[in-house]
Amino acid sequence: MTPTRPNLLEMRSITKTFPGVTALADVNLVVREGEIHAICGENGAGKSTLMKVLSGVHAYGSYSGEIVYRGEPVRFHDIRASEQAGIVIIHQELALVPGMSITENIFLGNEPRRRGAIDWKTAQHRARELMEQVGLREDPDTLIKDIGVGKQQLVEIAKAFAKDVKLLILDEPTAALNEDDSRHLLDLLRGFRERGITSIMISHKLNEIEAVADTITILRDGRTIESLDVREDGVDEDRIVRGMVGRELASRFPERTPDIGEVFFEVRDWTVRHPASEERMVCKGSSFHVRRGEIVGFAGLMGAGRTELAMSLFGRSYGTWLSGRVFKDGEEIRLKTVADAIRHGLAYVSEDRKSIGLNLLDDIKTSMVSAKLSKITRRRVIDPVREHRVAEEYRQSLRIKTPSVDEGVVKLSGGNQQKVVLAKWMFTDPDLLILDEPTRGIDVGAKFEIYRIIQQLVAQGRGVIVISSELPELIGLCDRIYTVFEGAITGEVARADADPEVLMKQMTATKKTATTTIAPTKTAPTDTATKKSRTP
Repeated sequence: MTPTRPNLLEMRSITKTFPGVTALADVNLVVREGEIHAICGENGAGKSTLMKVLSGVHAYGSYSGEIVYRGEPVRFHDIRASEQAGIVIIHQELALVPGMSITENIFLGNEPRRRGAIDWKTAQHRARELMEQVGLREDPDTLIKDIGVGKQQLVEIAKAFAKDVKLLILDEPTAALNEDDSRHLLDLLRGFRERGITSIMISHKLNEIEAVADTITILRDGRTIESLDVREDGVDEDRIVRGMVGRELASRFPERTPDIGEVFFEVRDWTVRHPASEERMVCKGSSFHVRRGEIVGFAGLMGAGRTELAMSLFGRSYGTWLSGRVFKDGEEIRLKTVADAIRHGLAYVSEDRKSIGLNLLDDIKTSMVSAKLSKITRRRVIDPVREHRVAEEYRQSLRIKTPSVDEGVVKLSGGNQQKVVLAKWMFTDPDLLILDEPTRGIDVGAKFEIYRIIQQLVAQGRGVIVISSELPELIGLCDRIYTVFEGAITGEVARADADPEVLMKQMTATKKTATTTIAPTKTAPTDTATKKSRTP
């Protein structure tokens, strides 16, 4: 039996309220030295709020309760105070400056000085040492904007080490990472544990938590439910889910009997060039179709071109269109602008809900109606009564957790923000809804509700496209799955034939290797002369 490690941190009876909302109610947390401690819970359970209390983002005096760190009561009035004590938090939205170098970001606000001036030679030498500790092999002068999200995450961790971190807090560290980068990050956490560094990890990826955590604390509705010793308590994903949602979740996907109709949307030979490179094609002769009542998945590795395909179709909002045709209900349609796409019944939910999907300065009701204001205006003036009624109907039907639709969307949890984005585009009454990473960074319960919403939409005879990096999600949700590699569609797999191995082979193939036998219907002729003379 492993000897019990001493407690590094105790949070006792922490209560935190916001106007109209109790975010934390008498929460207790005990973290031992040198362990990886996971905090789980549904969106809105209070996980991030608890960590903001610990790190001084919510200053002492704004909450009740006591924090004991390294055996002494502490009162952090700001984040700098917690960092001086060796507690560093890395938020889900990385706090890096894109136009600055890796070195500048690592030491931002913490620059080494000599005779009153910044000592850049020492900073660069130290940056190389820190980058080596986290496995980042880049030139320290490289700009943040020129490296991927996975490497940016490593810069944040190196930045934490520059502050002599003793307790590292990571909020959804792998939410935006591909499998390789996620695996590397988890290996780093294991390595930190061997060096005696304690980590607190908030994540909705239960398989990762099960693999790496020593202890799991589960929060529900702002309260501590239980703490589990992963090794001693025989913890698995089902056990974690039961604690999170308060019940057994027999299936991760709602039951559904598909009622699939005829092809109503078709794309032929869609070719798009990268916006900054004339040589690089992000879509290469892509062709696919969607039938009414059908959920169609798009699978591919990060950078394969799935998002680029979706955005270029949605009013050419990405890249330079070169060729290709789009048909809806047998008629060719032109989608030159986002307004054209909306008018023809298309809607696109971006993978980046905070920067593209929502204006975080808006309230909930304004966000929900923003994509089609004409539906709630009279004589070109917004009717506030109709606006509020529409928003309240969506709040109830989508089970959005908020005391009022007048609240700012910035106050909502990630899962509830995603529901607001869905409401925004459902309000346009689309025939085809394109969802790009619709469940990224949200918990298993909120995922289930979003799957239910998707199924309700296709039951009404609409079509839904789901782009996801999670193969189990595509396999469990979709009727057909297209695979994408380097901008080209390489395969098409029916639900009955889909498994991770089959999909992965086609996601790394340069030629189309499998097709279904479903033929498009009610579409215009495809002779070469017609293709050259008509443009979307």
